[in-house]
Amino acid sequence: MNQVERQMPEESPIRRMQEIQERLRRLERRDWWLWWAAVVVMLLLTVGVVSLSFPTLMQTDAFYKLQLSLAVRGLVGLVLLFNTYTIYQQVVIKRLRRQLAEQIEVMVRLEMRAQEFRRLAMHDPLTGLFNRRFAEDRLRAEMDRSRRYGHPLSVLLIDLNDFKQINDQLGHAAGDQVLKHFAEQLNRVTRVSDFAARLGGDEFMVVLPECPPEHCQQLLERLGTPETAYNGSPIVIRFAAGWSGFQPDDTLEHMLDRADQALYTNKRATKALPVPAAS
Repeated sequence: MNQVERQMPEESPIRRMQEIQERLRRLERRDWWLWWAAVVVMLLLTVGVVSLSFPTLMQTDAFYKLQLSLAVRGLVGLVLLFNTYTIYQQVVIKRLRRQLAEQIEVMVRLEMRAQEFRRLAMHDPLTGLFNRRFAEDRLRAEMDRSRRYGHPLSVLLIDLNDFKQINDQLGHAAGDQVLKHFAEQLNRVTRVSDFAARLGGDEFMVVLPECPPEHCQQLLERLGTPETAYNGSPIVIRFAAGWSGFQPDDTLEHMLDRADQALYTNKRATKALPVPAAS
């Protein structure tokens, strides 16, 4: 999945939210216009009624009073008619607001669900690190950038020693504890620009932009030898690592293959230490 494809699902909800917000703004303007129109009409009708009623103080003709009474009744009817229209418009506006609020609530739920899907698609559910597919996409992008600008780039592969032995002796829950703790420590020692991922099982990868391969050892020194515990049993997390630096003619497979060969050369040279048995 490339960068454009990852952004496409995010654009439609954003446009939909913008449309809903624009409709809400139009409703607000309509509501304010309606209230001001009501105030102006009521004032005009009041002035009309007062202006027609005032001459009755000076006139005694019955016909004139009858015509004035009819005019006043007509004005009162217009007031009632306008009030009815105003109430109807308020009901319509409230209904539209309720519908828009429901749409916003649905959009928020959909966006939260989409974010959760994106997180699951990119992250390993156990450790919280990025998964293999997303990590390889990111590595390809960094390789293209290094090829274009000549910046250094390294990839570091890590494999835990005796992980199967931990699972066999202490159980899979202990193995999960080891993986999560190691991932936390890996995140702790990497830079913001670095990119740590779990490839699967007990294998990890770190993409190191702007980092020449000779500096990978410094990261491993910061990582040290992590330790955790499960049900009171201490577990020392030992690992082997291998890395490679980017070359202009590299493909993803070639770069990872060099790091993988260095990893297993290191792993064969590393003596596995015994894992404490469950008490």
